[in-house]
Amino acid sequence: MDPAVFKPWEMELLGWLIYVGMVLGLLAAFLFMAWWLGEKRQARDKDMPYECGIVPTGSARFAFPAVFYLVAVFFLVFDIEGVFIFTWAVAAKDLGFLGWLRMSLFIFVLLLSLFYIWSKGGLTWGRRSPGNPAD
Repeated sequence: MDPAVFKPWEMELLGWLIYVGMVLGLLAAFLFMAWWLGEKRQARDKDMPYECGIVPTGSARFAFPAVFYLVAVFFLVFDIEGVFIFTWAVAAKDLGFLGWLRMSLFIFVLLLSLFYIWSKGGLTWGRRSPGNPAD
């Protein structure tokens, strides 16, 4: 077909479809080669989880304390804060005083949330006292 027959968005779509087809084809080829070349024998030792040379003992299925998840969420929130502040710092001159004011408000709200988390005991990693309301 003549390329002039296609509209620009159709050419872009065709390019994306060719790309996706190549990626899926390569993925299928890799999975087939791994299945074809891989060993098929089963053994008891192969089915055991490997932990850096240490023989596993007990079950790996145990509940993490809720504090672990809270710390992970706090880390994500305050890590993303750093991304926002860095991008603001790159464009600070172009944003002017209004941009500075908005970023100051953003940092103020984050500091309030940090102090709230701290006051509720969310940053306490050790054992908590019996009277702590965060328990």
